[in-house]
Amino acid sequence: MSKFRLLSLTLAIAAAASTAQAQEVVRLGNLKFAHYGAVSYIKEIAPKCGIKVEEHVFAKGPDVMQAILAGELDVGATASEAAISGRANGAPIYVVAGFAKGGARLVARPDSNIKAIKDLKGKRVGVTRGGIHEVLLIAELAQAGLTASDQPGKDVQLVFLAFADLNQALMGKNLDAIMQSEPQSSQAINKGYGVEVMKPYDTPIGPPVRTMVMSEKFYKEHRATAAKFMTCFVQATKLFLDNKPVAEKYVREVIFKNQISKDDFDDAISNSPYTYDITAEHIQITTDVMAKHGTGKMRAAPVAKDWVKTDLLEAAKKSLSIQ
Repeated sequence: MSKFRLLSLTLAIAAAASTAQAQEVVRLGNLKFAHYGAVSYIKEIAPKCGIKVEEHVFAKGPDVMQAILAGELDVGATASEAAISGRANGAPIYVVAGFAKGGARLVARPDSNIKAIKDLKGKRVGVTRGGIHEVLLIAELAQAGLTASDQPGKDVQLVFLAFADLNQALMGKNLDAIMQSEPQSSQAINKGYGVEVMKPYDTPIGPPVRTMVMSEKFYKEHRATAAKFMTCFVQATKLFLDNKPVAEKYVREVIFKNQISKDDFDDAISNSPYTYDITAEHIQITTDVMAKHGTGKMRAAPVAKDWVKTDLLEAAKKSLSIQ
């Protein structure tokens, strides 16, 4: 091999190595819901941000926390309850952004005669254990003066099921009502086997904000890559906020493989709009409600101002001229 060809090959290898280093891999944990769509879209535009995003989809938020604890993820999208419980039990994470608001709905069988939360007395209600939906349900029941447990003897019998199984149980008349996420709750209503009882947003929590969490190690030791990821997150979210057809096409066709209708998507996003923002105050209120009602296993309730870190988000928004 000539010296010229050897030099060219060496330069090519160096350039490839430089490109690979520039596009550092970010391991992202996500869930399969309509309002998690912009988070999923980050991987589509990540190369333009100088990174590669590997998305791993989990069944529920606590599973994302377990993967972060195991060192398998750098960033995770989850409900605030999972983030709070994770931090309370030693997970080295920071909340770095919000990405959706709301995303919960109490849905009953049309023949159940359930019109309000107080009508759940004596009924079987399905909910996924260890999520913000359980927190909201327990808080709403407490405001109505009702007790609840998965064991006999309380006003409301809880049945803990995975999100994917709640609709089937309601349709099969094995439950009277479900506290469900989106787009599943919209599907139940649009297909006629469910009716909306309420959107559970009149507790001190209000509409819950879904959280983007980052491992402390990634936040502290990989600042440049973390900043690129946050810029990508803001860009993806802005696109979904500004261009609904793009958001709908991606969520319906890519994430749900055409298993949800346009009406399902529209109704779901009207109840769970995309956002960027989160506040320490919102996380603290959610933590206080969880502690009050004993939802979420917390060794010691964390203080929100110690682990809500929005500096990367604010820098990304500023760089993109977003208020």
